[in-house]
Amino acid sequence: MKALFIGGTGTISMGIVKRLAEDPSWEVYLLNRGNRKNEVPASVKQITADIGNEEDVKKKLEGMTFDVVSDFIAFDVSAVERDYRLFEGKTRQYIFISSASAYNKPAASYVITEGTTLANPHWEYSRNKIACEEFLLSKYRENGFPVTIVRPSHTYDERHIPLGVHGKKGFYQVIKRMQEGKPVIIQGDGSSLWAVTFNSDFAIGFIGLMGNRHAIGEAFQITGDEILSWDQIYKTVADALSVELRPYHVSSDLLSEVGKEYGYDFEGELLGDKAVSVVFDNSKVKRLAPQMTTNIPFHKGVRRALDYILSHPEEYEEDPEFDAFCDKVIDALDNAKKAIISSANK
Repeated sequence: MKALFIGGTGTISMGIVKRLAEDPSWEVYLLNRGNRKNEVPASVKQITADIGNEEDVKKKLEGMTFDVVSDFIAFDVSAVERDYRLFEGKTRQYIFISSASAYNKPAASYVITEGTTLANPHWEYSRNKIACEEFLLSKYRENGFPVTIVRPSHTYDERHIPLGVHGKKGFYQVIKRMQEGKPVIIQGDGSSLWAVTFNSDFAIGFIGLMGNRHAIGEAFQITGDEILSWDQIYKTVADALSVELRPYHVSSDLLSEVGKEYGYDFEGELLGDKAVSVVFDNSKVKRLAPQMTTNIPFHKGVRRALDYILSHPEEYEEDPEFDAFCDKVIDALDNAKKAIISSANK
């Protein structure tokens, strides 16, 4: 069978590509700009193109058909409209990578299923994903376009650490703060629940949907089964670094307001996603991919990631702006606490 991945070298997709590259029943093609060719398995075929150049892509794919096409870099309706024009009648299945952040939070139940309402007033990213889903499902209903919706949550790999509060350059500065013995900001009181998934585990669920006719016209969330509080997540990272965690809890509402002054979108990432407890019911995807489970729990996955990160510091940027932001917020709140205590004692 033939699969075409648009993108294919990101955190989520690379785990799938590596697994499929070892499966002789699949012939895998990547369509991207070729910036990470050295990391792609030798058996994978590369089509070098910018998906935004529709005419060029159309020419390069002329005469080709696929069993599965999946776009890992479609973030708005214009992107899936383009994909529909390119692949209608040329694939037996089109898998759209949506997001579990599209679910309404807090939902009526903390247990999230594929039937949980889609709505996110806090995050444009999530609203765009919802709009993409609606367009594709309308094409399925009207024209039989063979779409499958996949909703990942917080997926990571050996290059990334999943954290709740970080700056524009990612998680690395938080790791540095831990190593330097500085307090680390955690949203809320750290007790809300979250699911993190290593990309090779995600790949098992995703591949179980590929070429499966029972997946057509359906949506599936794919996450690990391990549920941790945010304090547990940060404590696991600190333990792997062999340092003491100094958690500093700040309400997500306050972070959202203060962050705006510094250009941080904590409203979307926290109020629209990570601040709310979620437990994902993965029974639907497991019916089609029964081997889907947490093979790499977080305490093992984070050590894999730190082994790579600490041995490749040249690939990561320090973020002095975020470091200063954390210090300002912590100092301001400490002073406010002292003032309140002093006032209450008078």
